[in-house]
Amino acid sequence: MRQEPTEAWVSGQLALALLAVDPAGLGGLHLRARAGDARDRMLATLPEALLPLVRIGPSVATEALTGGTDLVASLASGRVVQAEGLLARDATLTLAMAERLGTDRAAMIAQALDQGRTKPVILLDEGCDDEAAPDVLTDRCAFSLSLDGLRVASMVELALDPTEIVCAQDRLTSVDMPDDAHETLVLAAAKLGIVSPRAIIFASRAARANAALNHRDRVISDDLQIAAQLVFASRALCLPDERAPDDPAPAPEDTDTADTRDGPETSLPDDLLVEAVKAILPPDALAALTNGSRQRAAAGRGAGSARISKRRGRPLPARAGRPDSNARLDLLATLRAAAPWQTYRRKAAPDRAGLILTRNDFRVKRFEERSERLIIFAVDASGSSAMARLAEAKGAVELMLADAYAKRDQVALIAFRGTGAEIVLPPTRALVQAKRRLGGLPGGGGTPLAEGLRLTAELARRGRSHGLSPAIALMTDGRANIALDGTPGRNQASEDAKKIARLIGAMAIPGVSFDTGVRATGSLAELSAAMGTRYVPLPRADAHRMSAALTEALGT
Repeated sequence: MRQEPTEAWVSGQLALALLAVDPAGLGGLHLRARAGDARDRMLATLPEALLPLVRIGPSVATEALTGGTDLVASLASGRVVQAEGLLARDATLTLAMAERLGTDRAAMIAQALDQGRTKPVILLDEGCDDEAAPDVLTDRCAFSLSLDGLRVASMVELALDPTEIVCAQDRLTSVDMPDDAHETLVLAAAKLGIVSPRAIIFASRAARANAALNHRDRVISDDLQIAAQLVFASRALCLPDERAPDDPAPAPEDTDTADTRDGPETSLPDDLLVEAVKAILPPDALAALTNGSRQRAAAGRGAGSARISKRRGRPLPARAGRPDSNARLDLLATLRAAAPWQTYRRKAAPDRAGLILTRNDFRVKRFEERSERLIIFAVDASGSSAMARLAEAKGAVELMLADAYAKRDQVALIAFRGTGAEIVLPPTRALVQAKRRLGGLPGGGGTPLAEGLRLTAELARRGRSHGLSPAIALMTDGRANIALDGTPGRNQASEDAKKIARLIGAMAIPGVSFDTGVRATGSLAELSAAMGTRYVPLPRADAHRMSAALTEALGT
């Protein structure tokens, strides 16, 4: 069932109320909507606990956020003028056009949220298609809401007295969260493909805030359902498959045992939480999310994603702006901008000597910078043919390392065998270190493909957090026989591998899946399609062919 615009409005009102009850624990609200009556009305209904608001734009100076010397005021007054940082104010930050916020400013705000130095943030995201607010901030906002299609006639304020928020804040610390409720949220998140621990923490705090708002001292099933819908729906990456017909039917409950439980409202099966989340998702929501993220990643598959930098890279024409710790002053461009106006300014201020500068004269340097790329080799080191695969993987890694300095690439090697996977070679460009690490790589044992993919996804996520552009080179025959929990079994191992493959597909990581099996079975081709990587059958592994295929797939 698709969530109606009216339901989105009610969800937004409830999210704001919960945010007011636990502002430090819930982080903020990601509001995706164009400027208009719907968004203005939503902001106008903010609870008093979230006031006052401080509105900033995407080009806000770093000194304005953290404080420091006000350069313009200091030049005008002839003395050092210190500015108070916006992050230090007791006010809710409202970020207009959050989709255009730079990564440096987003990181500062995220750090302030982590350290509890600021009130919640409200991200006003006006992006369309592939534009979106920075992930580092949306991940720290418990709630995400879209007001598309909402009409003013559908906007009805919640009948919530400000004193109820205050009472709920006082009651929040005494609200009890049963252990089985935490377990239910974790299982529901896992089934929805949610890997961020913040989502589970947010859902737990939202459930407790909802219980406090409803004058309860214990979280019940209604609180869990509301928390899951508000927190998990915007983060879901996959929907659980229906139970296979040949699966054993669940054992009937022991009625005597069931009668002794505390009551029907103290817990909720995780399957019902998943269904509650699915009920408010549009039918095409997950497909649109996956396709959109893949399109965003496809735009920068070369030697690294291109981005505008103010520190280093290929010089670009200077632009008007305020110099600060992040933006460097272009002195010549500033003088050229100020020179034509000196005659008029001296007439207007005859008592001022020397060069007269105004705020509009300042020009800052701009550069085009390409992020380094991280190529992750995930190699199947199991079975009798492992030694041949490993030998060619080593050769391919060394070939890629030969061009690493020219292309700004880093490489890493993950080997999976037995019951687990390990990072044999951490991200590096050091050829000597790589050869030393690769020399003693063992082989043999089972095929824990799912664990290898999970570790690959985790390494790619860490690489992105450090500004790298990850790519994957998977080498396996696709015949998984070890499940994620380390137990043998082809069916469960295959299902676990598919789930992790869909997660990688949602992360939109480019790459190649090399089928090293003597005969292609189609299982790896299916996994490759789920991951969004290019499938290349390569029964006779060759380092040069691997390197060439990977280079072609990545567009370099």
